[in-house]
Amino acid sequence: MTPIAIRAFSATTALGRGIEAQREALLARRSGLRRNDFGPPGEDGAPLPCWIGRVDGLEAMPLPPQFARWECRNNRLAWLALQQDDLLATLADLVERHGAERVAVVIGTSTSSIGETEQAYTRLATGADGTSAFATDIARPIVHTVHATGDFIQHATGLRGPCITVATACSSSAKVFAQAARLIDAGLADAALVGGVDTMCGSVLYGFNSLQLVSTQPCRPFDEARDGLSLGEAGGFALLERAGDDEAGLQLRGYGESSDAHHMSTPHPQGLGAQYAMADALARAGIDAAQVGYLNLHGTATPANDSIEAAAVNALFPATLHASSTKGWTGHTLGAAGIVESVFALLALHHGELPGILNSDAPDPACGGQIRFDNARAEIDYAMNNSFGFGGNNCSLVFGRA
Repeated sequence: MTPIAIRAFSATTALGRGIEAQREALLARRSGLRRNDFGPPGEDGAPLPCWIGRVDGLEAMPLPPQFARWECRNNRLAWLALQQDDLLATLADLVERHGAERVAVVIGTSTSSIGETEQAYTRLATGADGTSAFATDIARPIVHTVHATGDFIQHATGLRGPCITVATACSSSAKVFAQAARLIDAGLADAALVGGVDTMCGSVLYGFNSLQLVSTQPCRPFDEARDGLSLGEAGGFALLERAGDDEAGLQLRGYGESSDAHHMSTPHPQGLGAQYAMADALARAGIDAAQVGYLNLHGTATPANDSIEAAAVNALFPATLHASSTKGWTGHTLGAAGIVESVFALLALHHGELPGILNSDAPDPACGGQIRFDNARAEIDYAMNNSFGFGGNNCSLVFGRA
């Protein structure tokens, strides 16, 4: 594929706001996970017993008044994340070069603003005729759709290019890179604001718990005693532009996608979809597996996911690869995992600081030699990110230097 330049990138997670907060926590091996303090409570009146990666301060950060139509927790986090790392200033430069109608918006999410819809149903108002309706202050139609955050970001930034929401569960904000690359390659845009935002809500906490996927302790990716994930929330963005013929900087060099459709919530037992996505990304980048220096794994810390992903990685990569899951730092941020962990891969590529795995200390012998628990330092030429979603919806990305 034609390389796509990455002009800026940022993430806001339980570790803090912006890329320096992420980098500092990764280097210090400081987790952002905490005991669950997010409602609604269970039948016993207590919060669900688990650990979460929560972004501090959102409750006290309403959107500016001109954006009240889009008010919700998810859009608050989107707005906060947009303020970091000079994203808006760099975006203004892109608009000046290309025009607002030539800059696309591609946003990934899994639950969007469903937390606001949950509140609306708990506050149903009954009219004189006995019918129920959303209370007036929360009856804002755009907020109760999966496109709520994409629509908000387009209006908040003034961009007028194609505006697309990708909702493919946990691969959502990895697939935004592929979607944007296709838009640029097809001549429908010259640049794109891509990203992902997902926030905590009852549907997330109790939905994953009903699948028996949530651990009562901090998640332990690739540990032989792992027993489930820790949920998190996050927002992040990257600015992409058609690359010039002779320039330096970080680039999207390849993407790979697959849909193995094996099961609604269980990966293919041989990890075929994961292998296809990774192989497709490598082929599109025009590199061999041995050239990849760091791979950020999907690594949810559920028993099935980790062993199957490790087998897929072992089938393609040499044991010299440094591969790790960073969900012990942030929790599984669902539709935002793709952008957050792409930011981690870009930081590894830029600084040569390769994160390991938090909370895990007993490597699962069923996993390959690529899995690394300790941080490391190494100058690398290529970094990858894996993001795999329910229903076998998989995406792998390859990043490199110009």
